[in-house]
Amino acid sequence: MKKINLAITGCLGRMGQQLIKSSKNNKDFKIVALTESKIVSKKISGVKLKLNTVDAFKKANVIVDFTVPKCTLQVLKIASKLKKRVVIGTTGFSKREESIIKKFSKNIPILKAGNMSLGVNLLIYLTEIASKSLGNNFLTKVYEVHHKYKKDHPSGTALMLGRGIADGKSKNFYNLIGKKYLNKKNFPYGKKINFNSIRKGNFIGEHEVNFSNGKEIVTLNHKSFDRALYSEGALSASKWLMKKKPGLYSMRDLLNFK
Repeated sequence: MKKINLAITGCLGRMGQQLIKSSKNNKDFKIVALTESKIVSKKISGVKLKLNTVDAFKKANVIVDFTVPKCTLQVLKIASKLKKRVVIGTTGFSKREESIIKKFSKNIPILKAGNMSLGVNLLIYLTEIASKSLGNNFLTKVYEVHHKYKKDHPSGTALMLGRGIADGKSKNFYNLIGKKYLNKKNFPYGKKINFNSIRKGNFIGEHEVNFSNGKEIVTLNHKSFDRALYSEGALSASKWLMKKKPGLYSMRDLLNFK
C-alpha cells in the first residue's frame, strides 16, 4: 500500500510532537510537512519547519491539525484551495467558527473531534443513551481535569459530553449550557448542564458525567494515561478519511456508532 503523505500543524506543541512520534512508528504514513505559526529555523526527522502556506501543504494527502481555532481556520482555507483532507483535533471553537468549518466541509472531507480516543467516544455514546433513558427527572453535570497548560475550558471533550446529554433529551445543546466553573472543589447540579474544569499538574485527561435525581447518582467516567491514544486515533481518522467524499465527519462515524 502506498504511504499516506501527512502534514502536521502546530508540530512543536504537545500533540504535534506526539503525532510525529506516532506517525514515525506507523508504516502507513510519511511526514511531508511540519508547520508552525511562526518562523522556526529547524528540521525534525529531516523535514524543515514551515509556515501554514500553499507550498507547505501541496504534497500532503491529509493535514492533521491540533492548534488553536484561528490557526485551524487558516489551515482550512488553504486546504480547501488545494482540495486536501483535514483531521481537526483543535478545540475551543465558537458557534460562528463551527459554522465556518461546516462550510469548508462542503468542499473537502473533514473529520473533526474534540477527542480522538476510542474510549472517550464510547463514553459520549453511553452518555447519550443514559440521558435518554434517565429522562428529565435527573439533573446533570460534567467534570473534567487537564494539565495546567491547557487554555480552553470547558474542554472540547466536556462540551461533546454536554452535547451527548442534550442529544439524549432531544434538546438544543446551546440552550442547555449552564455555569462554567474553573478549579472548584465542588460544584452544583442545575436545571442546565454545569461544567467544572480543573487545570493542574501534567494530567493528560479525565472526564466524568454525573446524573442525579436526589435519590441516586449515575456516574460515567474515563481517564487517559498516555497521550499516544489521541495521536493514534488521529492517524486512524486520517487513514479512514482517505476514502471519504467532502463532508463533516466525526469519530462516531469512524467507529460506526449508531
